[in-house]
Amino acid sequence: MMKKHTVLMLFLCIILLSGCLGPSPEENIYQTLEEVASLEDTFKEQQEPLLELEKKESELYNKIMDLGMTEFDQVVILSKEAITVVEERESKIKAENDSIMSSKKKFEEITDDIANIKDEALRESANQLKKTMEDRYKSYETLFKSYETSLTLDKELYTMLQKEDLTIEELDAQISKINAAYKSVMKQNEEFNKFTEQYNEQKMTFYEQAELDVEINEKE
Repeated sequence: MMKKHTVLMLFLCIILLSGCLGPSPEENIYQTLEEVASLEDTFKEQQEPLLELEKKESELYNKIMDLGMTEFDQVVILSKEAITVVEERESKIKAENDSIMSSKKKFEEITDDIANIKDEALRESANQLKKTMEDRYKSYETLFKSYETSLTLDKELYTMLQKEDLTIEELDAQISKINAAYKSVMKQNEEFNKFTEQYNEQKMTFYEQAELDVEINEKE
């Protein structure tokens, strides 16, 4: 019969080996980054509906401008419809923001794993990827706030258009504010897309450097 202390030593060896055979920091990072990508699925799903709603609102706006205040009753009807569309856009952008913020929270989990990477060059690569993603999140937060401002200005416009005593000066001033706001949104969106592209490239580079046997997601 095997002695107790021998059985205990074998048991301890199994535990130690199990620990050694666990996922490496690089593999943990891979798992986290892929979960981050999945958490952004809702963000991606909002893009096409948002574009459709923007197109619908633009069509309503053009109809209102074509009518002019001489057909006030019809202008009021279309303005109310436009406000509903803006509110739908608000709902989509909030869902988009929730998705990004969930991925941000998950992404923070890679910090400890990066610190545990033994290879200095690989650790540096992971840190660069981390910085790019953090810049991307900051960029998105600025973009989100600007888009919200634009939506608020849009609603103000359509509310103003329901006032029969609205002056041309008031209308022009509001439209100028809206144009400036959307110009800012477009600029910030370009910056966000730039960081997204950089992050995806750096992520693939890290996977290659870490010699991880992974499938590249073509959607990215």
